[in-house]
Amino acid sequence: MANGLPRTAAGFELARQVIRSGTSVGANVEEADAAESKADFIHKMKIALKEAQETRYWLRTLIESEIIADDETKALLNESDELVRIINTIIRNTQKQ
Repeated sequence: MANGLPRTAAGFELARQVIRSGTSVGANVEEADAAESKADFIHKMKIALKEAQETRYWLRTLIESEIIADDETKALLNESDELVRIINTIIRNTQKQ
């Protein structure tokens, strides 16, 4: 998807933002998996949630501005919605324990 963006200043910056926030989600979930405590786990998962929400924002921006609105980008937006819901559920369930 990022490679399909226009080769303009805006295209490069948006690609950088999507790649940065999108890859950060997984890195923070990995860190949460190695958490030292329940509070540490929740904290790291909340960071992953913020990054997933940011990724969703950038994808939505790309689609709504019609910079790129192909099926792949729309599918990534749907997946980011699902990921936000999953991470939210993990956080809520962990807080209940």
